[in-house]
Amino acid sequence: MKRRAIDHCAVAIFVAVIIAGANIASPARAQSRPQNKAPAKRKVPGSAASRDKAATNRFSARVDVALAAQAASKGEWGLLIADATTGDTLYELNADKYFVPASNMKLFTTALALAKLGPDYRFHTTLETHGAIAPEGTLSGDLFLVGRGDPNLSNRKFPYDLKEEFDGDPERVLAELADALVAKGVKKITGDVIGDDSYFPREPYPDGWEIGDMVWEYGAAISSIVIDDNTVALSLTPAEIAGGPVQVAITPATPDFYVENDVITSAAEVKSDLRLTREPGSQLVVVRGALPAKSAPRKLILAIHEPAQHAATLLMKLLTDRGVKIEGTPHAVHTAETATDPPRAVLAEHVSIPLGDSVKLINKISQNLHTEMLLRTAARQSGIWATPDDLAKFPADFYAAAGIAAGDVIQTDGSGLSRHDLVTPRAIVALLRYAQAQPWFGPYFVSLPVAGIDGTLEDRMRTTIAAGRIHAKTGSVEHVRTRSGFAETPAGRLLIFSFLSNNQGGKNHEATDALDAVCVAMIEEFDNKPPTRTH
Repeated sequence: MKRRAIDHCAVAIFVAVIIAGANIASPARAQSRPQNKAPAKRKVPGSAASRDKAATNRFSARVDVALAAQAASKGEWGLLIADATTGDTLYELNADKYFVPASNMKLFTTALALAKLGPDYRFHTTLETHGAIAPEGTLSGDLFLVGRGDPNLSNRKFPYDLKEEFDGDPERVLAELADALVAKGVKKITGDVIGDDSYFPREPYPDGWEIGDMVWEYGAAISSIVIDDNTVALSLTPAEIAGGPVQVAITPATPDFYVENDVITSAAEVKSDLRLTREPGSQLVVVRGALPAKSAPRKLILAIHEPAQHAATLLMKLLTDRGVKIEGTPHAVHTAETATDPPRAVLAEHVSIPLGDSVKLINKISQNLHTEMLLRTAARQSGIWATPDDLAKFPADFYAAAGIAAGDVIQTDGSGLSRHDLVTPRAIVALLRYAQAQPWFGPYFVSLPVAGIDGTLEDRMRTTIAAGRIHAKTGSVEHVRTRSGFAETPAGRLLIFSFLSNNQGGKNHEATDALDAVCVAMIEEFDNKPPTRTH
């Protein structure tokens, strides 16, 4: 199975040993914060500080057991838990060491975007021209599709509620722009159809992304134009009998690549076996293997390498389907026009959903490309950057304001797909504590997956006390499993935590199981009121 950077988890097995006898959270309160009225608890003598010390000792013992499990014990672990109200540290292990964060990097980027742009920020995508529309409907000149970083030019339904939902064709927004142009009376275009993604400097793949990433949806090329996540669907349909041809279809059609189909139909009882290869920079995609007779079609979501060209081609087809005659060809431009070029007129415009809704989708499903768009859009408000290093330095002032120690975040991309990103657990906890006091914290908090409920934690800890109480971002690339966010105890105590694991071998589910066990132990052991501050 191909490694995916979008986080995914398996059913916990080891956790059952650690959390035996744990209470089960009520589904009725699973998505809400705990009520002020805490459930009845056994009274523990002593001060709050002494109770925290005892809780830390018990928690530490359970951590030792969880991390000593085979496979998980071979990796490196960094853990930090703090009280969200007082900031007091309750437990730490290697909290100042560097770890590859995987998608926990999205916590930084989405917070940055909300802070710099605001939850109500909207992206604008336009159709523009240097020319004019004659009374008879002829547009003299080129038609430009200008992207400005909107990640949701697709058929997704918003707002996100528990799961992804779709409505209509993947190119729906482009179709709406084409309809708006036709409604203006355009019947003929004498020039080209051009995808203009010059709003961002051209850098389709950040440093630290692997060659294999760029084939699949989670490693789609970055551009200020994104149509349906810069992906297409490759469908393989086997025949009814063994030996029959396997049919291939690409939706929507694209000039980005062509397919060499070497897949055969096998006997119905034979397990499917597919292999796909695409060399870097090549337009050739080769699929080999076998699919069982009469089995359901297999759909592979592949990344587009030239998003602006792809978008221009799609737009041209949508226009010709609507009867518009186009004399030119579709192509892309990646460099902005100069001040001496004549101004363009806007012929049609699409205004995006609010940024807060976009952030919720990103963190719930861990969408890499969308996170990269947010980082670049936020940076773009300060002008065009010259190099990737300039872009990487852009968040520095925000991290300093958040109280993150200098050097605690080494950032190469926005999504965490880069293996060159490094953060400390302390940096993440500092970020989350800072976020609590910000006006954008509401949409930020609700964007986090909830254990046993939705997003990348939907299938985790469902039958434990942690269900509905862990609000956290997950992270997953090869040999890395991470989880950071907030934990709400039954007594109403809010905790901030960051659990990072690197150098994980085995089947990788062992590290995720250990994360589950540590989350449950945290909620159970620190379920008491924090010490009262005296200063």
